[in-house]
Amino acid sequence: MTTLRSLLCLLLFAWLPGLSFAWGPIGHMAVDYVAYQQLTPATKTRVRDLLKLNPEYANWEKQIPPGTSPEDRDMMIFMIAATWADDTKGDPRYSDDGADPNTPDGATSSQNIGYGDLFRHRYWHFVDTPFSPDHTPLPAIPVPNAQTQIIAFRAVLASSRPNDLKSYDLVWLLHLIGDVHQPLHATARVTQSDSKGDAGGNKVKLFGDAASNLHSYWDDLPGADCKFCSDKAGCLNRAIVYGKSLKPAVPGMGRNTDTAAWIRESFEEARTTVYETPIGSGDGPYIIVPWSTYDIQAYKLAQKRIALAGTRLAHVLNHELK
Repeated sequence: MTTLRSLLCLLLFAWLPGLSFAWGPIGHMAVDYVAYQQLTPATKTRVRDLLKLNPEYANWEKQIPPGTSPEDRDMMIFMIAATWADDTKGDPRYSDDGADPNTPDGATSSQNIGYGDLFRHRYWHFVDTPFSPDHTPLPAIPVPNAQTQIIAFRAVLASSRPNDLKSYDLVWLLHLIGDVHQPLHATARVTQSDSKGDAGGNKVKLFGDAASNLHSYWDDLPGADCKFCSDKAGCLNRAIVYGKSLKPAVPGMGRNTDTAAWIRESFEEARTTVYETPIGSGDGPYIIVPWSTYDIQAYKLAQKRIALAGTRLAHVLNHELK
């Protein structure tokens, strides 16, 4: 049942334009919970040391419940770090660059300079691979995007670059690998009425559901939450419970470290599953009935994608982080 607190959070989102996230805090932390269980001891030590270089590390420590064991403390900080890239969107110390904050524009769009970079880089969170059910001409895919940045950040982790930069790229990877496994962060449906695309389902409105649009519905599948109303400690507990409930990723798929392949999977899931009935060809509003066939299939797909994201993240860190 939706609580009053949840409703207040949703109303707040309605008044804050442009705040779209891939998976909510629970989903992102669940990805990192899954990953942490599969890290080698050496990798756990390395990521722990790199995360200490993040300017928010002291605040992350304060969110760990008293009496937590050292091992669980490191795991929880690893999970919290997955939300850092989204947290900057609401942090006044950071700003958007370019005329449209969701579109790369200029040299700052692809810079990789570490924590001295105070741009939010919203366009790094997704890759708008277009498709059109009505044969509308497809726009070009903006770059840089989630795919280009994951590749760039992985290259830094595998290099001899300074630890400060590796720390910055690490926290982005903890987030972006989760992002690209959310189907609507890898696609844009292009129609005659949305010739530039539907912004990963953000323009497709829903009615009669807790979420306001198709994108936020998929973000909330691991657990509806609001980053501005809920403390991270509560999210941590929910993310751990959710992460423990997930079936392990199929081994062969989990070992796939091809960034482009991850995005193709999400794109195909979006094209063939996300935009199915009751989602129509326009911008809605549509009704997704709780426990309907669509709702159940969406929940199961989210579970599969989060388990895959966590396993692939672990594989990348174990084999590429130097």
